[in-house]
Amino acid sequence: MAQIDYYFATLSPFTYLAGARLEEIAAKHSATINYKPLDIMALFGRTGGTPPKDRHRSRIEYRAQDLLRQSKNLGMDFNLQPAHWPTNMAPSSYAVIAAVKGGSGDVGKLVQAFLRACWAEEKDIAQDDVIRDCLSQAGFDPSLADSGLLVGAETYAANLEEAVDRGVFGAPFYITEDDQRFWGQDSLNDLDRHLTEMKG
Repeated sequence: MAQIDYYFATLSPFTYLAGARLEEIAAKHSATINYKPLDIMALFGRTGGTPPKDRHRSRIEYRAQDLLRQSKNLGMDFNLQPAHWPTNMAPSSYAVIAAVKGGSGDVGKLVQAFLRACWAEEKDIAQDDVIRDCLSQAGFDPSLADSGLLVGAETYAANLEEAVDRGVFGAPFYITEDDQRFWGQDSLNDLDRHLTEMKG
């Protein structure tokens, strides 16, 4: 069975715009997704990137135009300046890690719920009630928000180190088992095509 290592940030607008397409591609190819939330701001610092607020004006302006174009093309609700961005990514990331390790719901839906809460619903995904609601939406016990915090912190940090070692520099980022790397939601068609070629 094919494996896709999925590196993402629960605050990334481009990860939000990926929607459920990764999960649809994985289902099409009977592939397993390994969800690996990480601290995108720390990743930028480790791999030569620059946090959005510190970028040159031309890059900030282009990013804004591109996000609005992409969200319109995809038919997704999108707020370019959400009320709670940036916020602490760790609590929602820990919840994803706990869900992967011990839950019975849909991890893809959980990730999408956090991203939608930030970019379309004006919610603060660092808040406990928002985290619990997202867990419930995805079929998980909301009490997962209270579990495995130490393991969550350790895994979150380990995901960052692993990402740096494997050539990840942004989010969303997808790596197949033959080490083909795909960056950005706009590379999902390339990932789909590659998985088809792997089978053929």
